[in-house]
Amino acid sequence: MNKKILSITAFILAFGIFAGVSDFAVGETAKQQAKQSATAVKPVNTTSLNIVANPQKYLNKTVKMQATFDKFSTLGLDYSKAMRPSTKYIGILIQRDDVLDHDIPLSEMKIFLKKELAEKHLDLDTGDKIELTAKVFSTALNDPWLDVESLTVIKKAKKEENK
Repeated sequence: MNKKILSITAFILAFGIFAGVSDFAVGETAKQQAKQSATAVKPVNTTSLNIVANPQKYLNKTVKMQATFDKFSTLGLDYSKAMRPSTKYIGILIQRDDVLDHDIPLSEMKIFLKKELAEKHLDLDTGDKIELTAKVFSTALNDPWLDVESLTVIKKAKKEENK
């Protein structure tokens, strides 16, 4: 009888120690993950024209920039060398920063939003000031191709009032 109690006690102790080690390992894994997310790569603050001038420099980097929204677009969707399917994505065009007297889209930059994100911004109007955080995922055709991670409207454009 004593041997049974001793073996059960030994089992319970061994299981308790193992569980403690397991909890320790889980705690360490959580700490490592928290440390990795804290040291995650911060976006590079830049401009659209800098990215267009040297797309290779920004390849596989996350960038943050302010821009002027022009319109939603299908430009670049379904292009096999930088595939973003039109069933899941919509593109946007922003205006060139170096032309101030009229609106010219920066068509050299292909910017894609997942449709779920785009649906949150259906009220975007031409001229709205926005801030984008995006990853440059390709330089096909020597143009930058970006996946938008976040989009924030900084300032709504003034709408012309009909008189």
